[in-house]
Amino acid sequence: MNSPLTIAVCGCGSRARTYSKIAMSLKGRYKLVAGADPNLERVNIVKATSENPDFKSFESADELLAQPKLADLMIIGTQDDYHLEPAKAALKRGYHLLLEKPAAQTIEEVIELAQLAKKYDRKIALCFVLRYTQFYSQVKKIIDEGKLGEIISIRAHEGVDPFHQAHSFVRGHWSKSADSTPMIIAKCSHDTDIINWLVDSPCKSVSSIGDTKYFQPESAPEGATMRCTDGCPHSETCTYSAYRYTTDKERWLTMVHPDPDKEKTTEEIVDWISTSPWSRCVYHCDNDVVDHQQVLMAFDNGVSATLSMTAFDAGRTLEIYGTKASLRGGDAIKNQFDTDIVLRYHHDEKLEKIIFPELENDGYEGHGGGDYGLMNELDKIIAGEASSSALIENAIEGHLIGFTAEKSRLLGGQQVKPQRA
Repeated sequence: MNSPLTIAVCGCGSRARTYSKIAMSLKGRYKLVAGADPNLERVNIVKATSENPDFKSFESADELLAQPKLADLMIIGTQDDYHLEPAKAALKRGYHLLLEKPAAQTIEEVIELAQLAKKYDRKIALCFVLRYTQFYSQVKKIIDEGKLGEIISIRAHEGVDPFHQAHSFVRGHWSKSADSTPMIIAKCSHDTDIINWLVDSPCKSVSSIGDTKYFQPESAPEGATMRCTDGCPHSETCTYSAYRYTTDKERWLTMVHPDPDKEKTTEEIVDWISTSPWSRCVYHCDNDVVDHQQVLMAFDNGVSATLSMTAFDAGRTLEIYGTKASLRGGDAIKNQFDTDIVLRYHHDEKLEKIIFPELENDGYEGHGGGDYGLMNELDKIIAGEASSSALIENAIEGHLIGFTAEKSRLLGGQQVKPQRA
């Protein structure tokens, strides 16, 4: 490209700030020109990252989108329930989009955005960053090369991590489906997208079960207070203690604190969390999203797949069973066998181990290097110099699986056929 891709940021939260930092690390390829967020401290972080003296700051998406078009592309990093409207307005203004997942709160809204992108001849790149990781890129290559033979079934597993579950899905922004999206969409749209990408066939039926079992009042230890900071007798031993924001879980605080980059004393952190949602006892919150869910998928090409999501494990693991070989990989395999992928060939029972080099990328290793991988391709995708399977028109099916899974769960696990437009 002859000139940098200019970017305006709508919603300067953690994810958008990450993409902004990576963009500026790719010297000369991107230019940050504007940012909007009700919290001006977050806008100021993006402004400082931009190193652009002409950077324009706005207090709301409406204020930013009322301006004439300011950039080639807009990052939509707002909360799930506020993706649709700014995305629609930005497309009409002529922006290409980098849109956080999930694209919208319903499958109808996702399809509407895809149709608007086509109408206005704009590109919407979705932040399905797992497609750009070493791990999933290699798995896709192995499948496409035919090393596994014909794929018969897939088993995917995501352990959300107990503290992550508490922070985001019990106390946090995604604790209520109506205010965001169902858990299987908010957290696992990555996984349903990856499964569909690997299977490469429409899904013909979905069934799912799951519930909120543990984060309920009856699970609370005796004497637990309504807040960790109310003198709870379990504050030093509880896995979910808000005091961990002052020690080993401080990085989670930077995602929600109104002034994330400011150095804070322990006393200042405790003072803030004591009146914030993040010190509420996890057993006495108003969350309604699941802490475990199972999804069974059948595809038109005969492949079946399962996805297991649980709050009580950490990391993703994948197993693929083919007619020539099986594949196992992910966090559990890495932790147990110190290898990233293991192939087992049926004919001679030979094992092939694949180990990836350590990531560099200027320290950006979020999502296994996927954040960096997406930004390293984005300007080429927008310029038409690279194709991307993560464009919205190619990623509707993964959303459809997730929304259908939630419908099935609410119907008690009934088999449901995805309803396409």
